[in-house]
Amino acid sequence: MRYSEDDAILYALAVGAKAEELDLVFERQLRVLPTFALTLGLWVADAVGALGAFTPDAALHGAQALQIHKPLPSSALLDVTGEVVAVWDKGRAAIVDVAAESEYFSATYSIFLPGRGGWGGPRGSSAQTNKDPLARPSWSARFTTSPEQAAWYRLTGDRHLIHIDPDSARAAGLPGVILHGLCTLGIAAREAAAAAGAHPADLRSLRARFAAPVVPGAPLDLLGSPQPPGTVPFTASVGGATVLTDGLAVYAA
Repeated sequence: MRYSEDDAILYALAVGAKAEELDLVFERQLRVLPTFALTLGLWVADAVGALGAFTPDAALHGAQALQIHKPLPSSALLDVTGEVVAVWDKGRAAIVDVAAESEYFSATYSIFLPGRGGWGGPRGSSAQTNKDPLARPSWSARFTTSPEQAAWYRLTGDRHLIHIDPDSARAAGLPGVILHGLCTLGIAAREAAAAAGAHPADLRSLRARFAAPVVPGAPLDLLGSPQPPGTVPFTASVGGATVLTDGLAVYAA
């Protein structure tokens, strides 16, 4: 995977970085947001679908995990490999876990397949939850997404039609165009850095489950319970409906 400074800056802008955050949007002393790695590994999930494991129109992005091994350079040519690491039978659905690996990061894309369970395979662990640490959240933030947010984010590589074409979105059973789940997660990880008193580029690990879609232009409400050193359990909601659950971001102390 090859990327340039322009790609890293475009990603930062697509997940809400401001013009005054010069080390995220200006090539001089540029720091690459760690969640940019998720755009570099996304091809592994697409490849599994292309091999026939599922069809994109009948699959949902269920959860995401990311581990950063070392900071991403401002531009690079990276070797990124991918493999299916698990297939889970959840009864009414199946989950395929696809991992992308490089010297800089490891990322696992959990693909939820409705109606594909019930074949007697292993169920896997039950969903983790951050209910206890979030019973009394001590941090909150609101990020109002732009109506153009999905149009910007798709330029990072995810060109699925439901993020740009209203007719395609409605044909998929959605009310209209929706924001990429990884864009919502990227916004949350960048915002949650403030809760940890950290720079967004100091993210070391991240996980979350995608509970519901976000319509571009909607305000995203984030709740968290920072725990030293640099750990932030979090959730995100829109209009009271949870869109990210079981979130956990860890930043360098």
